Amino acid sequence: MSLHPKLHAVTERIRERSRASRAAYLAGIDAMRDNGPLRGRLSCGNLAHGFAACGPVDKARLRADASPNLGIVTAYNDMLSAHQPYEDYPQRIRETARRLGATAQVAGGVPAMCDGVTQGRGGMELSLFSRDVIAQATAVALSHDMFDSAVYLGICDKIVPGLLIGALAFGHLPALFVPGGPMTPGIPNKEKAAVRERYAAGEATREELLEAEAASYHAPGTCTFYGTANSNQVLLEAMGVQLPGASFVNPGTRLRDALTDAAVERALRITALGADYRPFGRLIDERAIVNAIVALMATGGSTNHTIHWVAVARAAGIVLTWDDIDLLSGIVPLLARVYPNGDADVNRFQAAGGTAFVFRELMDAGLMHDDLETVLPGGMRAWCDEPRLDGGALAWSPTIETSGDEQVLRPASAPFEAHGGLRLLRGNLGRALIKTSAVKPEYRRIDAPAVVVDTPQALNKLHKAGALPRDFVAVVRYQGPRANGMPELHSLAPLLGMLQNQGRRVALVTDGRLSGASGKIPAAIHVTPEAARGGPIARLRDGDRIVLDGDAGTLEALVEPAEWAARPLAPDTAPAGWDLGRNLFAYSRAMVGPADQGALSISCGPPAADGSPWNYDAEYELGEPAEAAEAPHESKDA
Repeated sequence: MSLHPKLHAVTERIRERSRASRAAYLAGIDAMRDNGPLRGRLSCGNLAHGFAACGPVDKARLRADASPNLGIVTAYNDMLSAHQPYEDYPQRIRETARRLGATAQVAGGVPAMCDGVTQGRGGMELSLFSRDVIAQATAVALSHDMFDSAVYLGICDKIVPGLLIGALAFGHLPALFVPGGPMTPGIPNKEKAAVRERYAAGEATREELLEAEAASYHAPGTCTFYGTANSNQVLLEAMGVQLPGASFVNPGTRLRDALTDAAVERALRITALGADYRPFGRLIDERAIVNAIVALMATGGSTNHTIHWVAVARAAGIVLTWDDIDLLSGIVPLLARVYPNGDADVNRFQAAGGTAFVFRELMDAGLMHDDLETVLPGGMRAWCDEPRLDGGALAWSPTIETSGDEQVLRPASAPFEAHGGLRLLRGNLGRALIKTSAVKPEYRRIDAPAVVVDTPQALNKLHKAGALPRDFVAVVRYQGPRANGMPELHSLAPLLGMLQNQGRRVALVTDGRLSGASGKIPAAIHVTPEAARGGPIARLRDGDRIVLDGDAGTLEALVEPAEWAARPLAPDTAPAGWDLGRNLFAYSRAMVGPADQGALSISCGPPAADGSPWNYDAEYELGEPAEAAEAPHESKDA
């Protein structure tokens, strides 16, 4: 099937825009590869330190420098349900490597915070910056130069993007990502959301709320809604760096163990010591990035990835913009309805056909690159197959011809919607994003007065005081990366959802983020420029009329232009806190870039021509609005 012309055009414009930076990146990883076998560069003292704690078999193999040594970078901790299963993975990986005549060592650990625990708390202000810390920790782990390949154990929100950025800094090494799988279903997500809204209305007790939450988040494994963590898994598969169909196999099953073993074997086969060398930095090219964004759109995935994948792309020398994402959303149909875009959880999505079905439909429609170089031979068509156990052995078979549940998964010929799940908004308030797939069409446009606050807590207080107008647009500003680290504002979802249920028209406009689990309410998020950079959102006042139109792609304050231009910027009334470790991230807040450029607080990707780190303002122009505005959202047949 030939590529959709718009998909081809977007890929080519990314390639052309990135030509110089991509060439510099590839030259850098080639130089690392050409310097010779990794452990061969170590002095005797260096090498002795590297294998001192190993057993005799591993020690002999590491001394000989003839068999591959696999580095394990792990985000294990036993507070995150998604990462708790990783506790036993290093031992299994080591045993599998030994059986194959190789070695494996835990290279290092990276932090892994749970946004579900920190929602609405001060610790959430560390969340986005944790991605960059994870990237740096990955680099520290691999800096010992002891490894021929690497496997990455991480699933959740900032963890996978951070690991990707770190892995790309060592792009000469082959790499595979190894998931842990989702927990089995708990109570339906819709039922959980209903209890949250009843609690926000004072109609449910804390005990009832806690019981509902505990029945939803109830076991080891990824949370079962389709938020950032599970979107991560789909995007990794779409780039061909996680084994086909590995994402949504439950922990503690024989199939889960077989997939982990297979990932180890494959990671060892693609090193520079063998005949099938596949350096990670070569795999993540323009086509892989486009595939990830297409998969995000087709499944209605997390808005967080409009930030994270811009940063991931930059780490590979690729310049991805929000305009690219918007153009792709205009041609990619929405094929999946998984909570918060529907009622199903990821287990039901998997049973209906999962990633294999989605990818097959997209490739057959010309909406996904199938000619990537991946961790497996043969390109992306391998990801149209589903894993299974055949007589105890792992095998893959073609996905089902028709959806197993058309309430959850549909073919490209009959999608839920003709366009993807995200839209780029433009107007005199700047640029923002909206997750349209989670919002019913009748709620996607609102024209209402602004209620302007600088913290979510202030909005809750206004509600308790009965001071909110019937219809309004909540503007929560000074929540961007530079202001306070760009926390997620999911704690507002129950309140706003309850008000919408009462027949009121409400919306959210913010330079902060929303959780990947957020939906239902029209929300213009990631507004850029942010208030702390002098963005026009800081000019808004209570009562200003705001028009947010998710279908038309507009975000406007209806204020007379002369008055608008003359208004001073309102000061930040709630600056970032200095407890809970927030003081340690003051430098990150000062140095961080804008949301639409990845909100990076670290140098990422190849340096500029003069050797300096990439400079946001000097080397990057915000999007290509003229070209993007001429490309309306259309069906796949347009």
